Amino acid sequence: MLSVLKNSIKGDKAIWVIVLILSLVSVLTVYSATGALAYKTKGGDTLFHMIKHTGFILIGLFFIWIIHRVPYSWYSRFSVVLLVISIPLLILTLAMGVNLNQASRWLSIPGVGLTFQTSDLAKLALIMYLARTLSNKQDVIKDFKKGFLPLIIPVLIVAGLILPANFSTAALIMLISVVIIFIGRAKFRHILFLVVTGAVALSIFIAIVLYSGIPGRVQVWKNRIESFWEGDEESNYQAEQAKIAVATGGIVGKGLGNSVQRNYLPHPYSDFIYATIVEEYGLLGSGFLLLLYLALLYRIGKIVRKSKYAFQAFLAIGLGLNFVLQAFVNMAVSVNLIPVTGQTLPMVSMGGTSILFTSVAMGIILNISRLANEEQQIEKEIVTSDGD
Repeated sequence: MLSVLKNSIKGDKAIWVIVLILSLVSVLTVYSATGALAYKTKGGDTLFHMIKHTGFILIGLFFIWIIHRVPYSWYSRFSVVLLVISIPLLILTLAMGVNLNQASRWLSIPGVGLTFQTSDLAKLALIMYLARTLSNKQDVIKDFKKGFLPLIIPVLIVAGLILPANFSTAALIMLISVVIIFIGRAKFRHILFLVVTGAVALSIFIAIVLYSGIPGRVQVWKNRIESFWEGDEESNYQAEQAKIAVATGGIVGKGLGNSVQRNYLPHPYSDFIYATIVEEYGLLGSGFLLLLYLALLYRIGKIVRKSKYAFQAFLAIGLGLNFVLQAFVNMAVSVNLIPVTGQTLPMVSMGGTSILFTSVAMGIILNISRLANEEQQIEKEIVTSDGD
């Protein structure tokens, strides 16, 4: 049985171990952090959210296993299709999405009572598209019209459609896109043009919204930034509760299930789950979690170096950066290094579609790793046979 399981799992074994550890931490922390939510919504049934979340984790692991074994060529073929699908979905989300805190980020799936965040699909689709386009246009990448415009237009469209409801996600998309395009050998002045264009578009958007007299999310951004810089405890309630959780965690923490701040923190199971982890597992446990994400980034770097094809390398870089940078943003918010953003902790925070899309991305990374390992093995066999 173990040999069958071992043979069915390919790719970087260290990444598999990291994913399994993150999944275990996720189940334990979500169970602890959803106590107050259970009493509010499920009459005190504390097992409901853990069972539901565990189900999504298991489905996510199944997705990883399936996707890491599918033919590699599918990713390049489907990248354009996914991007074409995601843009209308983003527009639909802005127009008639589920609204929460003046932000329309979710679309409701008819008939099943579930919602999904369309920006998760758009991020995945855009990274796959950029990897495909960069690999196909390496011979003309220095040309602005032929090589650069096909890259920046989708980036600006996707980021622009996500911006009104989710500034942090739009900013992450821009940052990751700039890094991928830079690694793809685009001219620096062209990349600078992309950055300046994005900054100007953001400024125009903010000016128009404020002038209209209906600031919406812009006012939320403004309040969060002002509260962060001024250290206003009353208006920065989320950050203050997170700081209490971090401060009382100590070196070894209070132990699983002993968090106090989970009863006061907004979303202790998603946006502020790292604060819950620090309180329960202390500096040692939360530091170990940080090391896991750094180790993941290191292993992805090794995959990139082993990859023989540009599309593989660009795709692994983009998906890896998206995963790790989002984790760092979530952690930084929890320890009050940056203003509150609303980014979840990948593979740890509660959230069905977020886990599933993250699992898809991880499956693709492991698929690239599997292919790189198989190519290395073939090369070794060829060298050995030539030596004989």
